[in-house]
Amino acid sequence: MQAGGLTNHKENTVHPSTAYSFEFFPPKTAEGMANLRQVRQELAAFSPEFFSVTFGAGGSTRDRTMDSVLEIQAEGHGAAPHISCISSSKADIRELLSAYQAHGIKRLVTLRGDIPSGEVSAGDFKYASELVSFIRAETNDWFHIEVAAYPECHPESGSPARDLQHFKRKIDAGANSAITQYFYNVDAYFRFVESAQALGVTAPIIPGIMPIYNFTQLSRFSNVCGAEIPRWLRLRLEDYGDDLVSLRAFGVDVVTDLCARLIDAGVDKMHFYTLNQAGIISQIIRQLPPHKG
Repeated sequence: MQAGGLTNHKENTVHPSTAYSFEFFPPKTAEGMANLRQVRQELAAFSPEFFSVTFGAGGSTRDRTMDSVLEIQAEGHGAAPHISCISSSKADIRELLSAYQAHGIKRLVTLRGDIPSGEVSAGDFKYASELVSFIRAETNDWFHIEVAAYPECHPESGSPARDLQHFKRKIDAGANSAITQYFYNVDAYFRFVESAQALGVTAPIIPGIMPIYNFTQLSRFSNVCGAEIPRWLRLRLEDYGDDLVSLRAFGVDVVTDLCARLIDAGVDKMHFYTLNQAGIISQIIRQLPPHKG
């Protein structure tokens, strides 16, 4: 079985060791950086494979992303900067790759990226697959390249079949593995992996996990990225209203059950979208089978 993928998920009842990775966004303030250090310290207890750091639209957080990545690396953790191609020239990307190589960074999360509001130029790359090809041409096998996958279809793809073809192009261009957009319908992940494997994809497809912090925020994220909040879940979350304590307790149960079902299916890696918070994620992981480390 490929790590992060699955085979014969209905029959697999063995709990494998589970490896975790965690995504952060680069803080804007000294206070935010201090908070993130505390978050990393708590999550480091789970021996993560790596911490990733997002890259703002149009490269708007480029310096803060690099600063955060280098601090994570200096602490002795695996560090993976996000890198996106929208509004970037080949010269921009070449400079960024050289800087990360010089610092010994070995993993990238490679994305197309969102088009900034009011932006006119899309840069030298249209698709993430083009960026992956460029990175491979420039750096050979230096980087382990992660790309995005969308179990419930990218909102711009138009159809699941077209989305799968876009995904396969990224893998064929040289990506080593993929991290999915978050989902709450576990069958969507199973079907996506099986469909990708049917097209010949053998790279690991690691499920992305989003804890539930509040309904308004989650609904806004989901509207943008195309991740479905199932009707039963949406109605339950709406019922809690402003009672965030009860909503989050319920959310911990929902996400823990989701992760447990993935582990039961043989998934051995998960990537958590932390929103720079650790408490809820720690609760979830502590209720799951033993982790690597």
